[in-house]
Amino acid sequence: MAIEIVNESGAEVDEESLLALSRSVLESLHVHPGAELSVVCVDEAAMEQLHLEWMDLPDATDVMSFPMDELRPGTAEDPGPEGLLGDVVICPQVAAVQAARGGHSAADEVLLLLVHGVLHLLGFDHEEPEEKDEMFALQRQLLSDFLGRPAPDPTEA
Repeated sequence: MAIEIVNESGAEVDEESLLALSRSVLESLHVHPGAELSVVCVDEAAMEQLHLEWMDLPDATDVMSFPMDELRPGTAEDPGPEGLLGDVVICPQVAAVQAARGGHSAADEVLLLLVHGVLHLLGFDHEEPEEKDEMFALQRQLLSDFLGRPAPDPTEA
């Protein structure tokens, strides 16, 4: 898998953990090994601009996902097609505020947001209660498996 991690946020981010978690999630969901993912950490001003431009909403948000080839999870027997998964954009500064509110570390919040963003790239959503239950349960499971301990509950994602 081609995974690019870029930190333009000015905040300290554990890029190695982001890379390892990205691989773990994509492998767990049987995404084609040739899939490509980009993870970009940006500051609040850049996230606010993206949020306004793409969602027509003010203020910086925690995570945004920009799918490319609409890839979906596969199975061990059929990992699905190769392609560009898309971009996950995370704002560590917003994540730090949410982490404090949720009572866990900013690093855990950034990891949680990464999983959340990747799931959105793979077609998961949380508009309806059933979808939210499914997505958030999978999100917790994937992050818990990676961390080797219970994952924090999302505060805003």
